[in-house]
Amino acid sequence: MGTGSVVKGGSAAEAAGSTARAAAGTAAKDAEPAKAAARADSAVRAKGAAPTAPCRGTPRPRADALRNRERIIAAARELFVEFGPDVALDDVARRAGVGNATLYRNFPDRAALTHEVVLAVTSRTTLRAEEAEAAEADPFAALSRFVHAAADERIGALCPMLSGVFDRDHPDLLAERGRLEEAVEGLVARAQSAGRLRTDIAVGDVLVALSQLTRPLPGIACQGIDRFTHRHLQLFLDGLETPARSELPGSAATLEDLRRS
Repeated sequence: MGTGSVVKGGSAAEAAGSTARAAAGTAAKDAEPAKAAARADSAVRAKGAAPTAPCRGTPRPRADALRNRERIIAAARELFVEFGPDVALDDVARRAGVGNATLYRNFPDRAALTHEVVLAVTSRTTLRAEEAEAAEADPFAALSRFVHAAADERIGALCPMLSGVFDRDHPDLLAERGRLEEAVEGLVARAQSAGRLRTDIAVGDVLVALSQLTRPLPGIACQGIDRFTHRHLQLFLDGLETPARSELPGSAATLEDLRRS
């Protein structure tokens, strides 16, 4: 074999080796992100957390769809207060300004809608109790602020709904109910400890009166009766302040009494 052949052969071999080394380097670089991700996941697992899942771009509900859902819940809350929980769902759709198809797309049946209304009213009422406590230094003023705010949340909607066919022990509702009861118990206990609230009443008395004074008899459709709500609530609150002006018959209504009723 001639010298030229050896040189050419050597050059070919060197070129092949260079190509192989370049490919290996590229592969190593390509593998770095995967190795880094694996190391990150291992570190996360070591801390007891779940590894980070890749983002799959799950579409979020459209703003108009969310607004429709909120309008349906608000309309149902109002109609349940005015006419009871058996009001026609067509009327709910009409009050919300949406079509029947939109209502049923969000809430396939009455139970699903009732669940969401109870959840919304309970959650919003709890928030009002927390806001009242934070805003008022005087414990009785905080309780009064909450009572008036809860009336605006239409808390009376809860009473007729819980008397029908309804899963009142759903985990979501139990959690929200627990938060509300804790918040209101705190308001009552602080007002009593400060000597501002009569001691012969309990949380149940506040909630029962609040429900009754904020809800007209279903179906009577008394025009303009809502304008008296806050007036009558204030009369009720005046009767809760110390010193007590009378002796109350019976015993105080507790939360346990309400659960058994």
